[in-house]
Amino acid sequence: MASPLPARHLLVPTDGSELSEAAVQQAVALAGVLGARITFFHAQESFYGRPDMAIFGEGLAVDTKMGDQFAKASAAWTEELLAKARAAATAAGLESDAVTSVDPVVYEAILTVARERGCDLIVMASHGRRGLAGLLLGSETQRVLTHAPIPVLVVPGRAEAG
Repeated sequence: MASPLPARHLLVPTDGSELSEAAVQQAVALAGVLGARITFFHAQESFYGRPDMAIFGEGLAVDTKMGDQFAKASAAWTEELLAKARAAATAAGLESDAVTSVDPVVYEAILTVARERGCDLIVMASHGRRGLAGLLLGSETQRVLTHAPIPVLVVPGRAEAG
């Protein structure tokens, strides 16, 4: 009998948070059941803000080397983060790869990678913000859900009551 989900290539965005790590573990388990491969993704922060707005932080405008230092630190942290995710996949006997980009618009970066890599399911965490916090802070997961042309599996951030 065919799998109920046709997913054969999962995209798993991660930000290094506990919730995101839980989504990595859920994605690894799902990929194991489906026999799918995984692409892990992390969008590094752009320390210069959105390119269409050209807003620079005071420190970055005064000392451009500071931006370079932040970028190097972010790249090193991202490499560790993605290596940890890939290690989880490898331990489960799964094929995986990892990709990163520097992009101030995270949800667009996620969708771009999904399209470019031919992913057919996105698995990501949700911090579970509601009400005013959700409205003001926004949600990359919500934006991905709203704009994704492929299914999105959301690993909830709230613990079950019980």
